[in-house]
Amino acid sequence: MKIPLATRVQSSSLASRRSLTPYLFLLPATIALGLTVFWPALRAFYLSFTSYGFDVTQNPEWVGWENIQRLLQDAVFWKTVGNTLIYLVGVVPVLTVAPLLLAILVNRALKGISWFRVAYYTPVVVSMVVAGIAWRWLYAENGLFNQTLTGLGLLKTGIPWLTSPQLALLSVMMVTIWKGLGYYMVIYLAGLQSIPADLYEAAAIDGSDGWQRHWDITLPLMRPYLFLVGVISAISATKVFEEVFIMTQGGPLNSSKTLVYYIYEQAFQELNINYACTMGLALFLVIVCLSALRLAISGDGVKPPQI
Repeated sequence: MKIPLATRVQSSSLASRRSLTPYLFLLPATIALGLTVFWPALRAFYLSFTSYGFDVTQNPEWVGWENIQRLLQDAVFWKTVGNTLIYLVGVVPVLTVAPLLLAILVNRALKGISWFRVAYYTPVVVSMVVAGIAWRWLYAENGLFNQTLTGLGLLKTGIPWLTSPQLALLSVMMVTIWKGLGYYMVIYLAGLQSIPADLYEAAAIDGSDGWQRHWDITLPLMRPYLFLVGVISAISATKVFEEVFIMTQGGPLNSSKTLVYYIYEQAFQELNINYACTMGLALFLVIVCLSALRLAISGDGVKPPQI
């Protein structure tokens, strides 16, 4: 039966409107992202190849690769890159493994277990400003840590947690780990509660009990969550800023200065906007390389567990 032309035109028009409807819903968010994310990113990319000179109110002057050449010869930049990589290597493995162990411990049907979950999650809701100031007091020369160690007779003098070039970065890393444990624990807890209890009962019948059942069942099924936490914690460690700003200001001797803090320092303290944009471009390339490395290690990426 031949469909009339008017009916076909009406159907085509209706199909077109239906296909455009999702994009109309996405349009406000797309405009907001364009104005707040994409346009500033493109502007920063352009400023990486320019210079304001001594007057930031004038239009920038095109200098080509001059900022990049300066970056390659900047010893402080390479120091901050090294500190950022140390931060990455030191924090990510701990925040990938320790929260899983914590989630396994609190994933039990025990009386009052919800209070333990709340206690472990409390640092997440604490402001980083408050946490940084509190830990700075704990790390002080006459702070709780040194008072406890000297009071127990373990040390004769206090440890310079934040004033030693060898300990400052490690001390800041401990704050990041303390604050992130509860957040990643909740992610793992959601994954653990999605695993059917029948699998553990079947494993117990086969002789896999205790921690062995977690090795045989939990770890394979939690692989997507492990990958997710690894990626999130790696990106967060690469962009760490608040802890350094509040506790050490990048010192002593740039020993705790990370790449993001150096970008902030150049942009808002030294007013080297163009040079800061160049370092931001370098940070973007570092994150892209880390993402590519993670994808290469994980093979085809995250796959849902087969239950």
